[in-house]
Amino acid sequence: MTEDDGRDAAPADSDAGHDSADEDRPEANGVVPTPADDAPNTLDDVRERDAEAEDGDDTDTADGDDTDTADGDDTDTADADTTATDADEPEADDISLDSFYDALEAEGRPVVTAQQVARRLETTQAAAVDALGALADAGSVQRVNVETDPVVWYPTEWGNLATRERIVLFPERREIVVDSPTQYTRARLSQFAHLADTTGERESGTRGYLYKIRQEDVWQSPFDELGELLAMLRSVLPTRSPHLEEWVESQWKRANQFRLYTHEEGYVVLEGASESLMGNVARQKLDDEQLVAPISDTESWVRDGAEAAIKRVLYEAGYPVKDDRELDAGDPLDVDLRVELRDYQRDWVEKFRDQKSGVLVGPSGAGKTVTGIGALASVGGETLILVPSRELAAQWRAELLRHTTLSEAQIGEYHGGQKEVRPVTIATYQTAGMDRHRSLFDSRAWGLIVYDEVHHIPSRIYRRSADLQAKHRLGLSATPVREDDKEQEIFTLIGPPIGTDWSKLFEAGYVQEPEVEIRYVPWGDDTAQNEWANADGYERHQLAGTNPGKDEEVRRLLREHPTAKALVFVDWLDQGERLAEVLDVPFVSGEMPHYRRERLFEEFRDGDLRTLVISRVGDEGIDLPNAELAVVASGLGGSRRQGAQRAGRTMRPAGSALVYVLATRGTSEEDFAQRQMRHLAEKGVRVRENDLL
Repeated sequence: MTEDDGRDAAPADSDAGHDSADEDRPEANGVVPTPADDAPNTLDDVRERDAEAEDGDDTDTADGDDTDTADGDDTDTADADTTATDADEPEADDISLDSFYDALEAEGRPVVTAQQVARRLETTQAAAVDALGALADAGSVQRVNVETDPVVWYPTEWGNLATRERIVLFPERREIVVDSPTQYTRARLSQFAHLADTTGERESGTRGYLYKIRQEDVWQSPFDELGELLAMLRSVLPTRSPHLEEWVESQWKRANQFRLYTHEEGYVVLEGASESLMGNVARQKLDDEQLVAPISDTESWVRDGAEAAIKRVLYEAGYPVKDDRELDAGDPLDVDLRVELRDYQRDWVEKFRDQKSGVLVGPSGAGKTVTGIGALASVGGETLILVPSRELAAQWRAELLRHTTLSEAQIGEYHGGQKEVRPVTIATYQTAGMDRHRSLFDSRAWGLIVYDEVHHIPSRIYRRSADLQAKHRLGLSATPVREDDKEQEIFTLIGPPIGTDWSKLFEAGYVQEPEVEIRYVPWGDDTAQNEWANADGYERHQLAGTNPGKDEEVRRLLREHPTAKALVFVDWLDQGERLAEVLDVPFVSGEMPHYRRERLFEEFRDGDLRTLVISRVGDEGIDLPNAELAVVASGLGGSRRQGAQRAGRTMRPAGSALVYVLATRGTSEEDFAQRQMRHLAEKGVRVRENDLL
């Protein structure tokens, strides 16, 4: 949890841009392999081809009113066919759906213009337009205006195919494009691929998802064997790709080329799988601050305390390090649980014990804190718990006393307010990383270190605390994503991910899958829109975020869900104060005294208060388990973590889980809102979009 900085304003923070796949995408015909380059595959492909053909056809005019005669002369359609009588020409009523299909077949195209139908059915263009209009009114065909080109028509049932899931693999670029993916497909893809972008127009209802398979996705995939990863890959993709599978296998092997182990004399050794790797990679990338001296052609003596730096350097070089050190298990700690772990929580604990390190990536509401306590009891050694704030330290203390046999005397807190080192010590990252306190934590033999809200680890303030190493290291976070693209450091320093398949928890009912909708809101008044139009940079982003038109939409959503316990999130204090006045509810921000904040949160938890407007202080580290409705009125630009954290306030085992993200139409907020929800989409959550008129 981070306190508000000044007026809660923060610069727009967004994902790095990604190029979408530029190859042709396949015809909507279920799951198909990559199409031939010269084949039209989608409605857009055909439109483009038709437009090019018509632009180059000397016998057609720009507006499509002229048609070809038998001898190729340009003549108007009204009197083009001098050999046919009026009686020979089909009337509008005579053009049936079957004859329309005949015209499509004759043209060899899935979409046609009225001019092409008229030519194939030997009638006038006016009659074809009337007939196609009648078929459209009956729902048998549909029409699309292609900008300045002629209107094109296609059968309705063919349009329905566009909403089916289609998967296209581009093996050379290791990219996968999925149109209309099911939750099941998105959940499986999240096991080995990264959701890089969403493509297409939201109005069509067929937004595509662009996935990329990166090195770190293979290294961090939650599989014990290469065969399991390849089996998952083959179960998702439309066709086998030896090229891609060879690359995946090569990356899997890279993850085991270096390892750290403890020498029999007590010091740590870095070992490479070959003399070439040790000489050309490790000893080239590392210096005297990390390596003391060579021991053999494949081994080097590691300088004490340099292990974390070695992991970082070699990871960035493309070689994640296996950590086999015989770290101290810490003094024993006799502790029992007072809570029954769920089946999946026991599985998480067992996998963690096998690995001795890992990052638990479970959805909000899955009980990651309880699982961490279960790991503590399973390890049975003295434990250091690192948290980002005092509030979270107090919550951990309460949970430990509630769910274990630990006594008050066995639990200590070490931060600005208290400094107690006990068998179980809860400290803030900031304090643990300070030089004057560091020696105290280093000197203690911890059996387990828990890194709560572990996504903070790569940041400059928290990074030093990650150098604290123990035999068992457990990170906790529902959102191990960062907009600076440093999330790989989380898994490098702490361990591989555990619990990444959220769909199983949704299906089993352990966690309520949120219903997420992005709503594009118009401007509340011309003055606000004009002010935005004349601004630039950060001010422009803030004006879009605080659009007064959102006030009425928030009120409308609360009226639609009158019994739901609701949280309304804002990023600017002025907006929060305005909404609090409009809704006649409290506004909780970093400027509010801590004791008053806690009292309001308690009233919300108890049900005495049903709605709160809240700033970034509610993003993480605060226990608000009973929210049923989250309305994001404004947020950090494109921050996936913030989007998932706010949605996570509703993801509990029972009740409704509704999330509405408001974005001002026609501004950068549209893209930001889509990016904010990307982490949830990657985990299989369906994100709808609604353009309010």
